[in-house]
Amino acid sequence: MAARNPAAAKTASAKTASAKTVVPVKKAGAKKAAKPVAQATGKAGVKRAAGAATKTVGAKKVAAKGAPAKAAAEKSPAGRVPAKKTAAVKVPAKKVAAAKTPAVAKTPKTPAAKTPAAKTPAADTLAVKPSTAKPSPRGAAGTIRVGIGGWTFEPWRGVFYPEGLTQKRELEYASRQLTSIEINGTFYGSQKPESFAKWRDETPDDFVFALKAPRFATHRRVLAEAGESIERFVASGILELGDKLGPINWQFAPTKQFDAQDFGAFLALLPPQAGGRALRHAVEVRHESFRDPEFVALARKYGVAIVMAGDSKYLQIADVTAPFVYARIMGTTDAYAQGYDNAALDAWAECARTWAAGGMPKNLQTVAQGDAPREARDVFLYVISGHKVHNPAAGIALIERLKR
Repeated sequence: MAARNPAAAKTASAKTASAKTVVPVKKAGAKKAAKPVAQATGKAGVKRAAGAATKTVGAKKVAAKGAPAKAAAEKSPAGRVPAKKTAAVKVPAKKVAAAKTPAVAKTPKTPAAKTPAAKTPAADTLAVKPSTAKPSPRGAAGTIRVGIGGWTFEPWRGVFYPEGLTQKRELEYASRQLTSIEINGTFYGSQKPESFAKWRDETPDDFVFALKAPRFATHRRVLAEAGESIERFVASGILELGDKLGPINWQFAPTKQFDAQDFGAFLALLPPQAGGRALRHAVEVRHESFRDPEFVALARKYGVAIVMAGDSKYLQIADVTAPFVYARIMGTTDAYAQGYDNAALDAWAECARTWAAGGMPKNLQTVAQGDAPREARDVFLYVISGHKVHNPAAGIALIERLKR
């Protein structure tokens, strides 16, 4: 798929407070963001996710976590890792003059510099350093979280993961470099309550997971009949994550077309809460027929976010329809050690700040007329697909920019 960099934006820089990962922003004075990378959209023939149990990276096939049979479940011995608290960063929402700039000229490709992994002593004595930034408590407005999809990926070993780190400690390590992870295994099959509890215990107190909902609910002809699958998923043990339960991404096949009546019936089935805990839902649609104001109106009616696809071959619908934003950017390449060039990383960081402050980034593709209410929002931004080897580096680079 075509990966394109966000546009660099000249913005008057708002001075931000101390170094921390995630950004609670005051409602007043949302700044206008720089233009991100131009969006590539269009139809794409993609194999049905129902048959997809593995992902291919280069010449290697990697099993998707949690997949029954064809997709291997994430398995590691349960080990309770003491959660390490980290400190929070508040970014004052200062007005920034929007600078409209032409798209940045494409930087010539240079060989990616592979950063040698730090040599470590025996795995059992490895000291995993906590992240230096802490998001505000779950549910607080204006919190920005940045993460990746999954944590088990062999090519990350020795590149993202230090040499000598055992596989059973990879989540422990990744959750201290990033502030969220999207669990993919739940898309392919149900997980055990014990697995959710183990993942909860291996991550810091302020860490949050996003979950991909099961394909059995979304990959069906009549969505209105998905009630039983939805109920089974919610009762499968996801509440074991406790405060670390973030948004649920209901991803639809690229071939699924918009039917207002059927899709509205599906949204009505999504429970707003379970076990006394509020649930946040997002829908990831990929067929051009969803580029319809009626779809946006339905999402707003039910308070469901529309997943914003960035640098992707899939359509982009950037309308804000919920009290939070769920973005997946897919344009990392092997040309840059951090997956994106500096201009693109700056632009996406500015987008996140603008969303969190209640604004709407410019140059993103929207469908409906008018803007969403200007109110501070939580932001979940995941670096997905693209050149997957460099996705953690891109996520870390975005977190560093958000500290400034």
